[in-house]
Amino acid sequence: MDGVIGFIIGRSYGGKSLGQGGATGAIRIQREVSGGLKAVMQSEKGLQEIYIRTEAGMAEAIGGAIARL
Repeated sequence: MDGVIGFIIGRSYGGKSLGQGGATGAIRIQREVSGGLKAVMQSEKGLQEIYIRTEAGMAEAIGGAIARL
């Protein structure tokens, strides 16, 4: 995706009760932070934190594009 520099995989939270209602692989943007976006991704066993590193000024556009997926 244009404007994405990379991503960092963070902490994983297991448990079948976490993140119910989301399809496996679904990404939800939590907030914009310095240099990128904090998000969570639904996995088969819970939630996975991710940090999406973006080019300057691109975080809002990338967050919107991810929300439309």
